[in-house]
Amino acid sequence: MTNANRNRLITKLFAAVCLCVSATSFAATSTGSLSVSATVLSACSVTGASLAFGTYASSQIDNSAAVSVTCTNGTSYNVGLDAGGGSGATMAVRKMTGSVSGTLSYSLYKDAGRSTVWGNTVGSDTTIGTGTGAAQSISVYGRVPAGQSVTAGVYSDTVTVTLTY
Repeated sequence: MTNANRNRLITKLFAAVCLCVSATSFAATSTGSLSVSATVLSACSVTGASLAFGTYASSQIDNSAAVSVTCTNGTSYNVGLDAGGGSGATMAVRKMTGSVSGTLSYSLYKDAGRSTVWGNTVGSDTTIGTGTGAAQSISVYGRVPAGQSVTAGVYSDTVTVTLTY
């Protein structure tokens, strides 16, 4: 091979290498964005338990039960208890109805000292809380006062638990 042919071959190889390198250095990029979103709605549920006072013999009976509230993390809520279904019941004096006749009075409280009656008026006599995403237990304190003259039988009532959020 002559010097001239060798120089041409080297020049062509050099040009080919330069073209390959140049093709990658001329590559372009572009960026954009992907918008990602989600909505978490406030949601709550409530479950009540049974409050059983046991046998009444004209002496005061205190007992407690729990209401379970589950709300989305950060959701504010109010738990209210109505007066129940007993004839003449109020928030302060609820009434269990007897299986034979009559009523047996009782009260429901927000505190263990049984000084704050639990009602159903948001901002007044309900219990407030903030959801954690897990079930939260809220105690309900009950009392049947002493000295009631009632007929023998089984007494019961149903109190509606209202969860406002």
